[in-house]
Amino acid sequence: MTTEEKLAQLYGLWAGASADGAEVAPHQHDMDRPPSLDELLPHGLGQLTRPFGTVPVDPALGALSLMRTQERIVAANRFSIPAMAHDECLAGFAAWGATTYPVPLSWGASFDPELVREMAGAIGRDMRSVGLHQGLAPVLDVVRDARWGRVEETIGEDPYLVGTVATAYIQGLESAGIVATLKHFAGYSASRGGRNLAPVSMGARERADVILPPFEMAVRESGVRSVMHAYTDTDGVPGAADGELLTGLLRDTWGFEGTVVADYFGIAFLKTLHGVAADWGGAAAAALTAGVDVELPTVKTFGRPLRDAIAAGEVPREVIDRALRRVLTQKAELGLLDPEWSPVPPALAGRAPYDDPAPLRGTVDLDSPARREISRRLAERSVILLRNDGTLPLTAGPAAGPPESGAANSSSSGSGSSGSGSSGSGSSGSKGLRIALIGPQGETPTAVLGCYSFPVHVGAQHPDTPVGIELPTLRDALAAEFPGSEIVAVPGAGVDSPDTSGFPAAVRAARDADVVVVALGDRAGLFGRGTSGEGCDAENLGLPGVQGQLLEALLDALDGTGTPLVVTLLAGRPYALGRAAGEAAAVVQAFFPGQEGTSAVAGVLSGRISPSGRLPVSVPRLPGAQPSTYLAAPLARVSEVSSIDPTPAFAFGHGLTYTSFDWSGLVATGSAGTDGSLELSFTVRNTGGRAGTEVVQLYLRDPVASVVQPVQRLIGYVRVPLEPDERASVAVTVPADLASFTGRDGRRIVEPGELELRLGASSADVRLTATARLTGPVRRVDHTRELHARFTVTRGGATGPA
Repeated sequence: MTTEEKLAQLYGLWAGASADGAEVAPHQHDMDRPPSLDELLPHGLGQLTRPFGTVPVDPALGALSLMRTQERIVAANRFSIPAMAHDECLAGFAAWGATTYPVPLSWGASFDPELVREMAGAIGRDMRSVGLHQGLAPVLDVVRDARWGRVEETIGEDPYLVGTVATAYIQGLESAGIVATLKHFAGYSASRGGRNLAPVSMGARERADVILPPFEMAVRESGVRSVMHAYTDTDGVPGAADGELLTGLLRDTWGFEGTVVADYFGIAFLKTLHGVAADWGGAAAAALTAGVDVELPTVKTFGRPLRDAIAAGEVPREVIDRALRRVLTQKAELGLLDPEWSPVPPALAGRAPYDDPAPLRGTVDLDSPARREISRRLAERSVILLRNDGTLPLTAGPAAGPPESGAANSSSSGSGSSGSGSSGSGSSGSKGLRIALIGPQGETPTAVLGCYSFPVHVGAQHPDTPVGIELPTLRDALAAEFPGSEIVAVPGAGVDSPDTSGFPAAVRAARDADVVVVALGDRAGLFGRGTSGEGCDAENLGLPGVQGQLLEALLDALDGTGTPLVVTLLAGRPYALGRAAGEAAAVVQAFFPGQEGTSAVAGVLSGRISPSGRLPVSVPRLPGAQPSTYLAAPLARVSEVSSIDPTPAFAFGHGLTYTSFDWSGLVATGSAGTDGSLELSFTVRNTGGRAGTEVVQLYLRDPVASVVQPVQRLIGYVRVPLEPDERASVAVTVPADLASFTGRDGRRIVEPGELELRLGASSADVRLTATARLTGPVRRVDHTRELHARFTVTRGGATGPA
């Protein structure tokens, strides 16, 4: 291959599919003006960027457009090598008409990797059916400051939760033949002040023990085939030029063999933002040498600037060949180099001739009932009941009280239930309610969607195009859930508007109601066009706009009336709720739960769905006490020497249910060697009158170590579904490796000494504690260490009366 042909395999072209099935055309992005296909194709093309996720296009015609472009690419280069085509898939395949699923923060809230794996497999099969090869997901960034706009794209604030859920997602996507992409490697979420693309100043130990473990787990266990570098710089070294990270750790230590792709325009940023390259050629050389193989989204530095740098002897040819080998190996694995390869995607197979696109329109369904069913189950399993004084589930009138003695209340952290367990439905027991639905999220169809969902990410720029999927509002969902009730919807305020003129109407509606449902939260958007999403960072964690004032006005208006106020949140990050955290009758949190999300929230309100979600991030008590992640050392907790109390209103792992659980009978081994394992066993019993799922969470506390440790950290979890009065025996094996941390010399070690193994319903609700001791010498461990506690759950029969 000539130099030009080699380089052509190392860059992409942003080319949205044609709405009439014609070949793609280069996408004119504000940050670049790419060359035409005619200029590029004689040498080949490595990647096609977002053929479906750039403009709204009928899926069948998008597939036809991609097919025709691939035919042209193959015909134009002398080796007949097709391009890899990639798209976004963070909250579902980002294409017009495709199912939208809950955002990753809701995946974390489910504490259910198996369901996330099932979702990802469905997403991957849809992408593969229309000719795509790679998906730019998942995000493995660990939340360090919830003011960061991209919190909705993360899985949570704990590295073990992030790692296990993300690994399951990757396994699902890869099982469908789609190359998953880990991002953003590494440290993007730790930017100063929660600002997008701000510098990162964390130490090497925080990076090693908090930021890197999810990536390490994914590389070891998921079969992932691509990694995307982070935009940010850590201690002055940009991610795109960090050879110690992209080559030394990722490849030489962890053994990753796939491709490293650039975050969009990230290589050019080495010149324009980071100032570590004087020109485009220097930026290309720095990234390629560090270990970046593919420039995305389009050719900027890996074209002529890199060719000139090679000719000048500034870039060794073996570095080019190294990246080329990785790219072509991946194409070979995908079958793109096979002699019998065909550009016809599965969705169009057998539908020739393709000269008339009209018969194909509407023939590819990316939002099937089976896909919506998965989205529904994940939405239901991710809704979190934060507070309940017995008002929920709603009954025929607010004075009827809780339906059973085991109903959750504000003083209990007893956990959740299965997503489908129920005892009747709201429609059978709630006729005649006058429901005041107040707040900006009550009648907003897109209130359930995150920034990277197609209707928000792309559809918002095409307001005249139908949204392509059904998006019932919360009012629609409440009307369906409570068909005999009167629902009066009053917005009261906008999501981020300063206007308070709607408050009086909202207060009047509240005073006339039997129950008030307040619908608050975020508007997802990009770069300041929303209150959550990429580039939509928050100054503090008070509710956007005047929503907090509206909530206070409603609490004041209903004080002493006996009318319950139920707060619902459709948001992309946690928010401080002020008085409502302790005074609202109930608080229900949903993190952008996708197109089935409003039905899930309504089902929790009625009791049709037994809530089982758990917080993947802490909910702050004060809007300005950031960062407030639970994963913190003792000095980060409340103390007498600081006037700021970062204690959350609701802790990581918290979530209530409509039943209750008893934990008992803990048996534990007292000691093990630093190369051994500890054993625990105990019993969980459903002591309430409804089916439910307890989410057992295992935390480790290391009270004395050679370097400062977090007060506690999650090392395992398991969902335990139980019928009323049923019990389960839970056994746990805890390898000593899980107590490892990065020592003073930068190497990971297991130290002898005393440990606490805490079994809890949340990080703040520990039910059982075992004290154990590790004996023997300090032991070094590496990337081959054990990563998981092993749970065995044996469900038994009814235990009889307590």
